[in-house]
Amino acid sequence: MANHKSSLKRIRQEKARAEHNHYYAKTMRNAVRKLRAMTNKEEAAKLYPSVQKMLDKLAKTNIIHKNKAANIKSSLAAHINSLA
Repeated sequence: MANHKSSLKRIRQEKARAEHNHYYAKTMRNAVRKLRAMTNKEEAAKLYPSVQKMLDKLAKTNIIHKNKAANIKSSLAAHINSLA
């Protein structure tokens, strides 16, 4: 257990931040999963900008890496283009 007041505060802050980051990362994963499951091109194309915006925001705040966001956006765009 930490002995310093500042260490205890740091532990509390890290726990709160981790919980916050986990929520947004999980929300993003669910949105990506939902988009990948779609088979209608029009609906998928309509949902894509909101997922793209979500990925960009998470990359900007370092919740996910910027290259990961780019890779996911690229694969989702390819998925949408492959739909009939």
